Amino acid sequence: MAVDLNGFTVFAKVAELGGFTAAADALGLSKSMVSRQVSALEDQLGVRLLNRTTRRISLTEAGTVVFERAQRIVMEAQEAAEEATCIEGAVRGTLRINAPMSFGISQLGPVMPEFTARYPELNIDLVLNDRRVNLIEEGFDVSLRISAMTDSSLIARQLAPVERYIVGAPDYFEKHGVPKRPADLVHHDFMLYTLLARPNQLEMTNAKGEKEQVELKGRFLCNNADAMVGMMLKGMGLVFSPDVLCHEHLKSGRLVRVLEDWSVPPLTLHAIYPHSRHLAAKVRAFVDFTVEKFGPGKAPWVG
Repeated sequence: MAVDLNGFTVFAKVAELGGFTAAADALGLSKSMVSRQVSALEDQLGVRLLNRTTRRISLTEAGTVVFERAQRIVMEAQEAAEEATCIEGAVRGTLRINAPMSFGISQLGPVMPEFTARYPELNIDLVLNDRRVNLIEEGFDVSLRISAMTDSSLIARQLAPVERYIVGAPDYFEKHGVPKRPADLVHHDFMLYTLLARPNQLEMTNAKGEKEQVELKGRFLCNNADAMVGMMLKGMGLVFSPDVLCHEHLKSGRLVRVLEDWSVPPLTLHAIYPHSRHLAAKVRAFVDFTVEKFGPGKAPWVG
């Protein structure tokens, strides 16, 4: 039985977005065209795929099965197109990028105009958030992450190191004193970043190899680093902060680093992308660009 692959694409988008109007907007089609495509697919298959009411749609049992297959069909077609584009070496299409919110605002955003100017045929879909995304399931081509790599299904290009410091405003230290060793931190008020696995646990090491573990105390919990830095500048408390977020304030003197003789292992900025037999030209172009801007020895927060 011959079927219209366009019908699978349209049906998959309707099922994914939960409605004909949303699918029509996403596909650049009229709502009536989307409805006709789905009805035609149902006629071809001889089954009803969607339960339709005036308020909502839902998948039938057959629709659930077809949706799973349709997603794979659409993904494989997209991968085939990407491989063909890679072979031709053209940097075009749409590049979906994921990056941490604060890093995207302070570091990635300012350099993106240069990248888009180099590749005028390339569209960018930049999504900023601070959660760990699933690149494959969520359809991202590449992600920038500040972390240690653990997922073997992904390829990681190592970029610049990211150090982490205890920092605060000069006014805070004038009022509360300067800690001399990590154990003193229990007497200070911290703002804790809730997206860390253990935001209040810290182990630091000095040049002699001595280690001290401390449980940080704080009345303020937050899931956004930019907000924490803003409050820290007002003397609200201390933050265990990546240097990428505070280096400009440290240079200007608006923030001060303490316990400089103590350190924690650095993290690393990675450009991460899924395994593929043929790396798309658009992904290669972006990864090379991140090496140029944020590679070892080149990142603005290093040194």
